Amino acid sequence: MSAESQIITGKLKSHIEQIISKYEIALSDNVSLKGQLERALKELEIKNDRIKELEQKVEQMQLADAFTASTDDVKEAKKRIGKIVREIDKCISMLND
Repeated sequence: MSAESQIITGKLKSHIEQIISKYEIALSDNVSLKGQLERALKELEIKNDRIKELEQKVEQMQLADAFTASTDDVKEAKKRIGKIVREIDKCISMLND
């Protein structure tokens, strides 16, 4: 093998090693990012469940307030109940879709 061939072969080998090194780094980063994404998705699911739970509590409290309203607040109670019924109708229509 000539000296020139050895130099070219050496450079080629060096470039291949650099590519392999960059590939391994990218692969490691990919695994790390997948783990972060999985944790973020789990956290999002937990927070969404908590939001739904709190929304249900708010609705229950609004409904309880509507039924315990004094006679002066009957109109307001009817509005609240109407709003709750509309929200339930929206949920039902979303389930039907």
